[in-house]
Amino acid sequence: MASLHLCGQQMASAAMVKPASADGLRVAASSPRAVPARRRFRGLVVRAATVVSPKYTSVKPLGDRVLVKTKTTEDKTAGGILLPTTAQSRPQGGEVVAVGEGRTIGSNTVEISVPVGAKVVYSKYAGTDLEFNDANHLIMKEDDIIGVLDTDDVKDLKPLGDRILIKVAESEEETAGGLLLTQATKEKPSVGTVVAVGPGPLGDDGSRTPPSLTPGSSVLYSKYAGSEFKGSEGDYIVLRVSDVIAVLSS
Repeated sequence: MASLHLCGQQMASAAMVKPASADGLRVAASSPRAVPARRRFRGLVVRAATVVSPKYTSVKPLGDRVLVKTKTTEDKTAGGILLPTTAQSRPQGGEVVAVGEGRTIGSNTVEISVPVGAKVVYSKYAGTDLEFNDANHLIMKEDDIIGVLDTDDVKDLKPLGDRILIKVAESEEETAGGLLLTQATKEKPSVGTVVAVGPGPLGDDGSRTPPSLTPGSSVLYSKYAGSEFKGSEGDYIVLRVSDVIAVLSS
């Protein structure tokens, strides 16, 4: 049987002509790739949590950060239908389990306003995911916390900082000409009634300035601002005072 010997550059070229195969199946040549901490699959962002080794017994946030033990993600719909992992919504609530020492503004130290044990609601994409003591946690800035919620209904939310809670006005059912609107053609309202206000933003001296808006005020706000929630009595939105465009009166 004749044999063919390749050497040097010929061997390298031959190895690159076509990938290896087995029983007629082509095997793609593999190359090492760095695996990112976050992968994106058709618009779905997968956040990789940092796993804290069991040898560590505590996590102490620094500065104005807080550690929140997150609620368990719902694996079923209200009707009992099991949801695949990709369809489960990321929880936006949890319990504060540790806080930092606060922040320094000028010569003043401002302590964290949220106590350990408080039930809080936070921004949708806030913080860094941690797996600690076999439970999911988030470590985040205090400013990422939207408010304190002691019940399961968002209407009872107590906003923090310069945020306010607004009950969104009902969408118009028909046009000015009397044409009935379908659910798909109803315009998203940007008008609502203030339900609760936070203590206000921090000033340069570490004190808070109360917002000028008061509960009961009808307001117009930026169309794509804030975090939206569904409550037992309708739709609500939490946004910053700076996102309010005008106060409405009749």
